[in-house]
Amino acid sequence: MSGTIREFLEKHYLHFNAATLVDAAKAYEVHLKENKKMLISLAGAMSTAELGISLAEMIREDKVHLISCTGANLEEDIMNLVAHDFYKRIPNYRDLTPKEEWALLEKGLNRVTDTCIPEEEAFRRLEKHILEIWQQAHQTKERYFPHEYMYKLLLSGDLEKYYQIDPKHSWVLAAAEKNLPIVVPGWEDSTMGNIFASYCMKGQLAPSIVKSGIEYMMYLADLYTALAEDKGIGFFQIGGGIAGDFPICVVPMLAQDLEKTDTPFWSYFCQISDSTTSFGSYSGAVPNEKITWGKLDTKSPKFIIESDATIVAPLIFQWLLEA
Repeated sequence: MSGTIREFLEKHYLHFNAATLVDAAKAYEVHLKENKKMLISLAGAMSTAELGISLAEMIREDKVHLISCTGANLEEDIMNLVAHDFYKRIPNYRDLTPKEEWALLEKGLNRVTDTCIPEEEAFRRLEKHILEIWQQAHQTKERYFPHEYMYKLLLSGDLEKYYQIDPKHSWVLAAAEKNLPIVVPGWEDSTMGNIFASYCMKGQLAPSIVKSGIEYMMYLADLYTALAEDKGIGFFQIGGGIAGDFPICVVPMLAQDLEKTDTPFWSYFCQISDSTTSFGSYSGAVPNEKITWGKLDTKSPKFIIESDATIVAPLIFQWLLEA
């Protein structure tokens, strides 16, 4: 069958979640044509799911202007870049017994659904090189955000000898090359965050060389003000959790706490989520609830696509890349 993804979606995706996917993609496209900016938030294990294949091109083509992601997504994209050949796929992951899971641990294979990340080739390879950058900052008493340390690492070229995928498929590398703004709330929850904490506990690094979450919120507030102008910024949320909850709060913070009452609302909202719709759950709350929190306007285009983001996000991104 020939034809584009756009043609396929317009022919077959006519109802229910499928139709919402097309509606959300079309609204995203209109948003960009109106010269508005877009934030994408990444929760879950999207980097290990190799979303970088499509997201990196979105970054290069200026279809995303700001990213909020978990520390896991920040580091796991780079791990995939340097250790892909050592990853192990487990198609029958649903059938594993506790003993089989333990056997994977003993082999240094940390499982993320159907994919195992190799301890030595991924985590420890990255640790070796990022530690040198942390140590340099410690000696010079410089301070950077978590994503800035990763940018330094990638742009130094030190990891190039390890590349095992086409570097065009790394979204963090694409972001580093464009110096794309990123916020990484709760970075200390990631593997590299844990490793950094261990060096601080051993007295080898100072916690202060990594800028805090409060500083990330201040940074985001300035970014929102500059990028939104009087139009607002779009919010494309993949999954739930802190990657989405943290950045969306910047609008009411600016308008209510800083009393910048001319702050525009988020001007587009779409969430891809398989969380059960619930008004007692941030991840499962419908978008209208966000109106009461001063995050969205009554006129903001709003979509929830209740499906698997590993299926939905690449389709929407390809729709936009074919525009």
